[in-house]
Amino acid sequence: MDYALQTGRLCKNYRHYHALNGLTMNVPRGSIYGFVGRNGAGKTTLIRLICGLQKPTSGTFTLSGVHSTQKDILNIRRRMGAVVETPSIYLGMSAEDNLKQQYRILGLSSYDGLRELLELVGLSDTGRKKAKDFSLGMRQRLGIAIAIAGSPDFLILDEPVNGLDPQGIIEIRELIQKLNRERGITVLISSHILDELHRLATWYGFIDQGRIVKEMSAEELDAVCRQYLHVTVSNMTALKKVLDERSLGYSVVSEKEADIYDAIGISELTHALDAEDCAILSVSQQSESLENYFVSLVGGESHA
Repeated sequence: MDYALQTGRLCKNYRHYHALNGLTMNVPRGSIYGFVGRNGAGKTTLIRLICGLQKPTSGTFTLSGVHSTQKDILNIRRRMGAVVETPSIYLGMSAEDNLKQQYRILGLSSYDGLRELLELVGLSDTGRKKAKDFSLGMRQRLGIAIAIAGSPDFLILDEPVNGLDPQGIIEIRELIQKLNRERGITVLISSHILDELHRLATWYGFIDQGRIVKEMSAEELDAVCRQYLHVTVSNMTALKKVLDERSLGYSVVSEKEADIYDAIGISELTHALDAEDCAILSVSQQSESLENYFVSLVGGESHA
């Protein structure tokens, strides 16, 4: 597999605090990589190291196969875009002028593609309106436009939907998917809004206390976050007997509630329980959330 980013036992210490503690991760090229972890787990620290804003205490990383200590890493970073914590925009400038400024910073010879870029992020009709008068979602989209002004291969987004209203979240999600699908950009997304991340990511890395505890594809996660039937019955002993006779996986939630993980038809279950003088009081199909899975991996509260 080809990787946009790989790290090997990466460490970053601040005196006695280990922000990264031997972190090893692999971001497949072409993926939307969901970077999941509590506040303080090390997500932003890793992003800062990759972007060259800080240096690691020890360990290594490579970008597109180029080692972090090689001179070529500077050229590789020019093929990266990033929005770290908050978008780097000039609030007194229009969207177009912000992009022109970024083009000059990048040393681009012309403003070719600027209008298309504004259209791509949905800001082509903002005219001379200054960024200070933009909504949070518009500012976030402008920040992403600035990050991809140099046509990067790799885009890093730190909490891209933080503080946005539902419509803003949808707009950013659709933009990220479009960049990945149409431009082939690998995207690393750090986010604490796990339900939204589950709608986006094709690959996941779960970080806790500065280490990666699990990496997996979206397909593997979907298999783990399986659907199940949540049933409430009048007689738990009877339900357990029926399920055990059929070798079905389940867990007892309370004296009258259970989750059934293996497939069984509602009519079959109802008929079998009737024979045991047991009634189904309620039934619903549910699925384990990404948040629940995260908590099961790292334990404790789910502040991702």
